[in-house]
Amino acid sequence: MGKKLLITEKPSVAMEFAKALKITTNRKNGYLESENWIITWCVGHLVTMSYPEKYDEKLKLWRLETLPFIPLEWKYEIIPAVENQFNIIKQLMQREDIEEIYNAGDSGREGEYIQRLVFMMAQPNPKAKIKRVWIDSQTEEEITRGIAEAKDLSEYNSLSDSAYLRAKEDYLIGINFSRLLSIIYGRQLAKSIHEERVSISVGRVMTCVLGMIVQREREIKHFVKTKYYKVLGEFGDESSIFKAEWKVNETSSMYGSNQLYHESGFKKEQDAKDFIVSLVGKQATIVGLKKSKQKENAPLLFNLAEIQNECTKKFKIKPDETLEIIQNLYEKKLVTYPRTDARVLSTAVAKEITKNLNGIAKGFKNEEVQGYIQKMIEEKYSTNLVKTKYVNDSKITDHYAIIPTGQGYENYNQLPALQKQIYTIIVKRFLAIFYPPAEYSKIQVTVKVGTENFYGSAKVCEKQGFLAILKTNEKEGVKTDKENNLEILKKLKKGQKIETKNFEIKDAETSPPSRYNSGSIILAMENAGKLIEEEELREQIKGAGIGTSATRAEIMKKLEKIKYIEIHTKTQVITPTEKGEKIYDIVYHSMPDMLNPKLTASWEKGLDMVAKKEIDPEDFMLKLKKYIHGKFDKLVVKR
Repeated sequence: MGKKLLITEKPSVAMEFAKALKITTNRKNGYLESENWIITWCVGHLVTMSYPEKYDEKLKLWRLETLPFIPLEWKYEIIPAVENQFNIIKQLMQREDIEEIYNAGDSGREGEYIQRLVFMMAQPNPKAKIKRVWIDSQTEEEITRGIAEAKDLSEYNSLSDSAYLRAKEDYLIGINFSRLLSIIYGRQLAKSIHEERVSISVGRVMTCVLGMIVQREREIKHFVKTKYYKVLGEFGDESSIFKAEWKVNETSSMYGSNQLYHESGFKKEQDAKDFIVSLVGKQATIVGLKKSKQKENAPLLFNLAEIQNECTKKFKIKPDETLEIIQNLYEKKLVTYPRTDARVLSTAVAKEITKNLNGIAKGFKNEEVQGYIQKMIEEKYSTNLVKTKYVNDSKITDHYAIIPTGQGYENYNQLPALQKQIYTIIVKRFLAIFYPPAEYSKIQVTVKVGTENFYGSAKVCEKQGFLAILKTNEKEGVKTDKENNLEILKKLKKGQKIETKNFEIKDAETSPPSRYNSGSIILAMENAGKLIEEEELREQIKGAGIGTSATRAEIMKKLEKIKYIEIHTKTQVITPTEKGEKIYDIVYHSMPDMLNPKLTASWEKGLDMVAKKEIDPEDFMLKLKKYIHGKFDKLVVKR
């Protein structure tokens, strides 16, 4: 009887598969073997693309006449440090008794690429049937399902095409333009930064991100603060005074005046003082009163970019550290697959969600979290998510959002403190989606003084809802001015004449944009160069980003390593180095579209379309070659 061979991404994952398949015996050199199964593993990348000199020794030297370098037939080689493990996999794949081979690599584009390179170089037994295992978590249940439902490898060929193209695109753009710009501008750059020799590193995604960071830095440096003056009025009687802010409107004496900075500010303090004098003694009347109730739902679940941003804010750690921690939580069976762009669940998962909740209720010995679950039970909160915004099959590509599995608690106590904290954040975000919305009472009032309008408002949270879990106000118990105003404004009536107690001038000034930190840059990359603070809006405009959830942290790491940027250890704030700024200038003057997030995002979109079989891989490659040749023609002529 033939055997089944299963190949995972690394040894620790192989052990989880072995547990799920109940394989406990026969550990050999680089694999496990039982009566029916053989399990082996990669150790990250085993195969790599060959450098140009492997095609031709002359290409080792960087010369203009040998560029652009675009091979007709691509060469690959085994990475020497991991050759032993590759040979073990190759021998196993070629064994005559192997009937089925299971590709159980990481369930994403990069994982597919690692394994496909091994399959290509190892040339497995042609009689063996090859299948793909695709899982969302490393729980035994999910591993068993993944093996049972494994599809024919060919079902993932378009994902494999996309992975190969991504690697070729990065290789061709990186090698050709790094060499070209180094040949043209290298000496000039070395001289300007007082270094003997400099090579210029260019990358499809990396250069675009450097551009975002340098542009933001220059916006800040060139920003000129503008001071302006607001006018506030105090209205009411001794026991209930509220404040309202003046804004210009069509009935105002200041309408169209060049004395104003914008609708609520004067350019000069004296003009504001003169304006106040013109109001003294005029009757104040309530001309507008709008009462409303507002509801706010819990935010969507975490994808990798959102949790990376959250961890940078809360713990001041870099995105690659966050990914490493969540990868560990995934391998310890505590959370689902981390390298995901989705912030929602699939319908199928939503129908089974009580399993996750019950697992947390029984296994997670955390007093705070158990309190939240107890409240859910007491208040009978619905666990039927299917018709909510948290479930949307159309917004899921490879994986759904990062959520707790409700399993793996035997591993929890051994975790370092920071990993426990991050796990708890994921649990709380997950539980929040079952809680009702927060409810607010809001009142907006318009006071007319002569021909001028003053606007005041008050907002107070009447029902906490999900905020009981995701508290946003750090100074809990301290009421804001707007909350204190609510009781006063409630008593007002439209048409009521009220007393003016005082007018005052409030200084204000414009502020520059803030620098990116290592978390907010990841969000900006996800949204093709836009840092959108408003969560709902961020979700609406989300399309093709720059890089992918799996690669963004690595890009930041590389920019820091090659000293194009600096990331402040304590604050995680990013600034470009002098070298980074000079390289930005070189790219800006030679091939500025490399700095355009829209172009970089369109390449990413193209790769996504290849994966979805919407465009042909050959068409993508032709477009890429045309782009490279076109750029070379312009740059070499320009020179």
